[in-house]
Amino acid sequence: MKDKLVAAGAFAALTTCSLAAEFEEPVMLMAGEEPIRVESPGYASPCLADYDGDGKQELLVGQFAQGKIRVFPHLGGLQFGEGRWLEAGGRIAEVPGVW
Repeated sequence: MKDKLVAAGAFAALTTCSLAAEFEEPVMLMAGEEPIRVESPGYASPCLADYDGDGKQELLVGQFAQGKIRVFPHLGGLQFGEGRWLEAGGRIAEVPGVW
């Protein structure tokens, strides 16, 4: 009986993992009147986080060359305000690269 339960569980897991993901059509996110762009070579890894504790998730976009992060305030829906560099101690924060 135990073997049958394990086999059924494995089949269910494999079936679930093999389902294709469905995505909405892509949209260009805007910061005010300008599109939000990432710098070349494009290793930005954007993410959403409530950076300032206001209950809204800001868009954080990394910058490859100098390891900086631009923070775009969330204005609601898919709208974001003008980006500003993440700061630490009154200075633009930089994460040293490994390249």
